[in-house]
Amino acid sequence: MTLMGIVAGTVAIVCIAGCESGTSEAADYGTVVAFDSTRVRIVTGSDTVSLVVEVARTSAQKTQGLMERQSLPDSAGMLFVYSEDQPSDAGFWMYRTRIPLDIAFADAAGLIVSIRTMEPCSARLAAGCPTYAPDAEYRYALEVNAGFFAKRGIRTGSRVLLGDIGPARPHHPR
Repeated sequence: MTLMGIVAGTVAIVCIAGCESGTSEAADYGTVVAFDSTRVRIVTGSDTVSLVVEVARTSAQKTQGLMERQSLPDSAGMLFVYSEDQPSDAGFWMYRTRIPLDIAFADAAGLIVSIRTMEPCSARLAAGCPTYAPDAEYRYALEVNAGFFAKRGIRTGSRVLLGDIGPARPHHPR
């Protein structure tokens, strides 16, 4: 084999490897998960605030969350629903999330036990993103645009009225 043949073969292998990893990354970013929507209300000491939220119940929905969104309407959000209480150190991260968010963690009765503001993470790997833990057990997590809760007087002790949302049902493989 000639030197030119070896160089051409090496270039072809590098291109194929690069193309395969690029395709994998593009496919990963292109994942689309469907969400149901519902209306929730948050009761503060002096007001009731209404939101239309997408509901994340499944593992795939929770993993996708609000990743790659460029914006979120002002009175919209995402509600993460768990079948059991989550530990106080089970936080959220902002990997591949492009917009700053507030997150309220609520107990099984809908009482907000913790609120955090989360900033987008530009790390290329999830491990490089900080985790925002509530420091309290929770059953629900509600993400909205950063500043939403403060502007409306929503704080710990406010209550999220969940209506017929209820907890997620545990998945039992057959």
